[in-house]
Amino acid sequence: MTKKKIIVFMPAHNEEDNIGGVIARVPRVFHSHYTVEVLVIDDGSTDATVQVARVGGADHIVSFPRNKGLGAAVREGLQQCCLLGADIGIMIDADNEYPPEQIPDVLAPIIEGRADYTFGSRFKGQIRGMKLHRRLGNYVFTLLQAILLRRWIYDGQSGMRGFSREAMEHAHIVHDYNYAQVLTLNLVRQGFRLAEIPISYQVRTKGQSFIKFRQYVTSVLPAIYKEMRSPVSRRKHEAVVVHEPHDERKQVYEA
Repeated sequence: MTKKKIIVFMPAHNEEDNIGGVIARVPRVFHSHYTVEVLVIDDGSTDATVQVARVGGADHIVSFPRNKGLGAAVREGLQQCCLLGADIGIMIDADNEYPPEQIPDVLAPIIEGRADYTFGSRFKGQIRGMKLHRRLGNYVFTLLQAILLRRWIYDGQSGMRGFSREAMEHAHIVHDYNYAQVLTLNLVRQGFRLAEIPISYQVRTKGQSFIKFRQYVTSVLPAIYKEMRSPVSRRKHEAVVVHEPHDERKQVYEA
């Protein structure tokens, strides 16, 4: 039997201290019907991110000649997953904050046909080390998404997300700076089914986040407005949010 393909893709900008460890922790064998490959989208890094990723076991690396932004990197990751023949894709940040060991949990609703788009939900699971202002910012932007979609969600800014093939093909990210809010608004408005899965989260101990509050707000809010003003075509599913139970644990180079 020919196996299907899962691609784990990681947007990365100057993550030489973290990306090797994240790649090493990706489960390569967890479902008998799927193979697993790792794709790194290097967003114009000026450090050794590419070299560390290659040595660490990345199967594919795509490098931007300059920094374009996280939204552009995620857009490229989704497109490359499709070009590489992925049946399922999962994005995970390269900063070592999200648990690669829980990739099977985050993908289970897609593999089982219960969802098209999934979050690893920090606020349904465990969070360690998140400062109060970041927690409040997450609450505010998640609430805004819930109001706009008229559906409750827990973690609209998660950096760990799974996609069916159809969701990857039809996802649209309207700006380059970030993706988190506009991608969810776009996919759920199209009718793709969303599920949130509890995960364990630990704030980074190495490297530096790109997020600056003022720039984040002034970039994200206009993008949300633009997305909500853009027409979308409804897909075959009526959009629903599937609430999983709370869980108290837990250039192109070929590398």
